[in-house]
Amino acid sequence: MPVFDYDPPERFVAGAVGQPGSRTFFLQARGQGRLTTVGLEKFQVAALADRLDDLLDEVVRSGGAEVPAVPVGPADTAPLETPITEDFRVGTMALAWDDVTAQVVIEAEEIAPEDDEVFDPSPLTERAVLRVRISPAAARAFSRRALALVAAGRPPCPLCGQPLDAEGHICVRLNGYRGRSASSAEGGE
Repeated sequence: MPVFDYDPPERFVAGAVGQPGSRTFFLQARGQGRLTTVGLEKFQVAALADRLDDLLDEVVRSGGAEVPAVPVGPADTAPLETPITEDFRVGTMALAWDDVTAQVVIEAEEIAPEDDEVFDPSPLTERAVLRVRISPAAARAFSRRALALVAAGRPPCPLCGQPLDAEGHICVRLNGYRGRSASSAEGGE
């Protein structure tokens, strides 16, 4: 199993490529002359950011370490590094606090084979793993950037909260009628 280990990375960020509604999301770690880029879903980016904040808040409550409430220093707003070559697609992620080093440990494991593939009875299929150890301050900064990235997508429908396309969407609150964004509603038909 290839393990892409960064302890700590020079840079660890979430980013996306494409237009809202058709973006592809990535985690990217750089350090020691290496660059690892893994693909994942938007909801995984959001969940990781939320869980990171929850973990750091719990560390603060338990008195385990100094954890900033907000990111310190300038925000990393630079785009993903190119070329963007996906090393693997993320399936599961794990998050932990290392008391000894006072670091957050993030593991992103390669997605399992598809259900329609032939079942392999061998014990465990070897999957690639991205493992990153970062400081609490770096974790807060990662979380803020990731949450901003997720929020920068399509605006939500004011009725059901689902993302709006320029053409609208099928709104469950309108009993299946097509809801429209404000910009498409202003143009008339």
